[in-house]
Order: sequence, then C-alpha cells, then structure tokens
Amino acid sequence: METQSENTCFGGVQGVYKHRSTATGTDMTFALFLPAEAKDGPVPLLWFLSGLTCTHENAMTKACAQAWAAEQGIALCFPDTSPRGNDVPNDEAYDLGQGAGFYIDATQAPWSDHFRMWTYVAEELPALIGETFPLDMDRQSITGHSMGGHGALTMAMALPGRFRSVSAFAPICNPTVSDWGRKQFAAYWGDEANWGPHDATVLMGSEGFDGPMLIDTGTHDQFWDLLGTEAFAAAMVAAKQDGELRLQKGYDHSYFFIATFMEDHVNFHAEALWR
Repeated sequence: METQSENTCFGGVQGVYKHRSTATGTDMTFALFLPAEAKDGPVPLLWFLSGLTCTHENAMTKACAQAWAAEQGIALCFPDTSPRGNDVPNDEAYDLGQGAGFYIDATQAPWSDHFRMWTYVAEELPALIGETFPLDMDRQSITGHSMGGHGALTMAMALPGRFRSVSAFAPICNPTVSDWGRKQFAAYWGDEANWGPHDATVLMGSEGFDGPMLIDTGTHDQFWDLLGTEAFAAAMVAAKQDGELRLQKGYDHSYFFIATFMEDHVNFHAEALWR
C-alpha cells in the first residue's frame, strides 16, 4: 500500500492511499480519516460510499464530515466508486463504466474482469484497513449518497451483523425499476433473470435491517424520479423498520445538501457506534 498524502485535519489525519486490488485487478485509491483518538487505540469506523462520477475525493473534500467525526472520535473511509485505468472498460455515458460501479460484482463481459465492487468494498478493503490502521472493526456503520446510498442500504441489509447503523443521502433505493439501475444491471449482469437482490426496496421486504436507519432526500432533488423514494418508504412502513425517512424542503442532489445534514448523520452513527 502506498501513501499518497497525509494531512493534519481537525486534530487527526486525513490520508489518501493506493493499493493493488485482487478483486478488481487494478490499483485502487481510498481516503481514510483517523481522529486524534486513534493515536491511543482502535476507533469505530463509518463508511461513506459516493455516487455516480465520484472518486474517493468528492466526499472527502465536500461533505464536511471530518469535523463532526473528529468531535465524535470516529474514523471515516471513502472508497472509490469503480476500478479505473486505461485497460478498464468504460462507456461514454456518465452512468455506466468507470465512476459507476454500483457496488455490485459484474458477471458479463467486458465488465466482469474488473467491476467487482461488492467484493472490493464488502471484503477486500475492510480486511486491508482493519489490518493496517487502528480501527475497531467490530464497530462499523455505513452511509452513502445516491448510487452510494444504494450501496450503503443494500450492504447493510445483505450483511447482517456487520453494521450497527445505516444512513443515506438521496439514495437510489429501487434500482430494478429505475433507469439508474436497470441500465447498469443489464450491462453488468445480462438478462434480468440473472440480477441479484441488490435493490434496497426488495431487501427491505425480505430482510430489513436490524438496527437504526436514517435517510434524507431533498424535495427539490432533480433526480427524484430515478430514486424510488416512495417505494422504499412504503417498504419501510410494511416492514416496521426502525428508522426515519426525512424529506428536506428545498434541497437538491448536490453536496451542499449533504454538507447541510452531515452533522446529523455522523451524530446518528456515533450514537450507535459508541453504544
């Protein structure tokens, strides 16, 4: 693993690191914030999964998360959203290929050789950072934005016992009936009969989440019709899910929206992580 940068940040360290991934067969870059408490021993970990077109850097620099994480004494991990490189397949559209891994493992050519983001985020990266940094891997929570909200919700429900809490900002929560989902699933998995259960609304109906859940979506989100918020809200009610789905009046899909409510989300996770 190579250190790309390390900067003092709110008394802790914001680092950026690169390593060779066996899951994707490429070099992968991730960011990790460690609060000051990490100098004295392992600290809890909050994952932030980013959305379409993003790298590790977007949330690291725009979400305003480090200040609140430092206050609560928890670490933050910002993975990339896909494999990258000249030999990695891509598409001219922004919502397919590099920057659009959808946190799933592709099975169809040409994507299957590298697009294994579920294995990377759920297995390989946690093992790597758990061995390398002072992190309490028994205390993990997860959040994400848009495509990353989809990843956060599906991982939380599909990996029972892994995360103590889950939240999301404007998540894609019913991708099997959305153009942000059907297009990508068809490319990465082929025929619909081969699609895995990577739909938060479907998983809510069959699995649910054994812990608290918080979701914020703006009423002026320009991608509202692609998110499936109403379907997921109905599934939460039907499952009697412990959680809160808030519609934030006037807010859109941007990082200004995320930064506004990041304090709420970090504090929400800290309560579960330190319990």
